[in-house]
Amino acid sequence: MDLPQNPFKRALKANKAQIGLWSSLSSNYSVEVIAGAGFDWILLDCEHSPNDLENLLTQLQAAAPYATHPVVRVPWNDMVTIKRVLDVGAQSLLIPYVSTAEEAKAAVAYTRYPPAGVRGVAGTTRATRFGRIKDYAKRAHEEICVLVQVETQSAVDNIEAICAVDGVDGVFIGPADLHASLGHTGEIANPKVKPLIDHAIKRIRNAGKAPGILTPNEADAKHWLGCGGLFVAVGADVGILARGAEALAAKFK
Repeated sequence: MDLPQNPFKRALKANKAQIGLWSSLSSNYSVEVIAGAGFDWILLDCEHSPNDLENLLTQLQAAAPYATHPVVRVPWNDMVTIKRVLDVGAQSLLIPYVSTAEEAKAAVAYTRYPPAGVRGVAGTTRATRFGRIKDYAKRAHEEICVLVQVETQSAVDNIEAICAVDGVDGVFIGPADLHASLGHTGEIANPKVKPLIDHAIKRIRNAGKAPGILTPNEADAKHWLGCGGLFVAVGADVGILARGAEALAAKFK
């Protein structure tokens, strides 16, 4: 059995914009609903959601029959967590709060087997199709996509150094935390911060890596795609459910 390809990683390398949807409902059933909606990728969130590893596994299984590519946001830049998420079959990871080149190098190392990294080796995981993929340990890195989040002013200052790290495929601007670090907590598109995000996206592209961001605002999403964003999430399942339910109730109340 051959190593499954990662179409999301290939698309980013080819500079093809990928439109995504955030999934924080922590449900395999809701993942199955949105996986068939036509998005290029969905973000399975394990940072700001009650998701755990066993639940994540069922979400990956629910997404598997569909063309939509699952990207997993791990809770932290942590070797053990990343190892376990890779072992259950995730190929693309979004790693939060990476602020320096050293932290980016660590993130990449956690996804690579020795001697290139420090990922623990196990032979009969879901990632290896239970031992059926030939030479998985030697080739896994070819299809693993590493995306790191920059979420503070210092991280933005270090964008070029982070992008220069071999093995980093994309850099995601964390708008909520970036706003908070600049004194605009609770906002995601402050007029004072938006130009900084615009410039950061362009800097990431100029460094040869894929920029990403999340915004539920259609105009902002189109604007950041125009700035060069390559993996842009345009909404979230929780937001769709909450606002849709409110809108329906308002028609009758």
